[in-house]
Amino acid sequence: MASKSMRMSAEERRESVIRAAVVEFAERGYNGTSTQAIASRVGVSQPYLFRLFPSKRALFEAAVLRCIGEIKQRFLEAAEGKRGQEALDAMGDAYFGLVTDRSHLLLQLQMYVSTAAAENAGDAEVGETVRELWTDLWDSVAAASGCEPHEVTDFFAHGMLINVLVAMGFPVEHRLWAGFERPC
Repeated sequence: MASKSMRMSAEERRESVIRAAVVEFAERGYNGTSTQAIASRVGVSQPYLFRLFPSKRALFEAAVLRCIGEIKQRFLEAAEGKRGQEALDAMGDAYFGLVTDRSHLLLQLQMYVSTAAAENAGDAEVGETVRELWTDLWDSVAAASGCEPHEVTDFFAHGMLINVLVAMGFPVEHRLWAGFERPC
């Protein structure tokens, strides 16, 4: 039996729920994931889950925020002290560490599909949140690199190609993008 000091705080439990939500939403998407599956993965009841997160949408948004937040953090850390192509190259290299985490990669892909599905079902707020986070990420890359909008767009387009190919099973070091040079 665990002692009282071994119990998780609400914040620790919240973190474990977000980690579980990332995995569940990555595997099943927004519509295909039940809050019961997330609660079961963490070992809590659904009522407790809803004390931590008021709705399934809030939980999805927390998982998406975590995913995009990690990308942004890695990009900004990698670009620190660099400008232009050097900054983009450093951010691209840092990104490879994230796409090797299958749940992180699949959650990114699920964000797009889940946003469309939620909006088709009448829940526009999911899409608004995802678009705001992506706009902030794009703006952060532009500011950190100092590159022109078309160059930042090329950077993200290349990243999306990598996402799709890695999700299809191509290795991160595959020749399809190994020699790609981005202008800046």
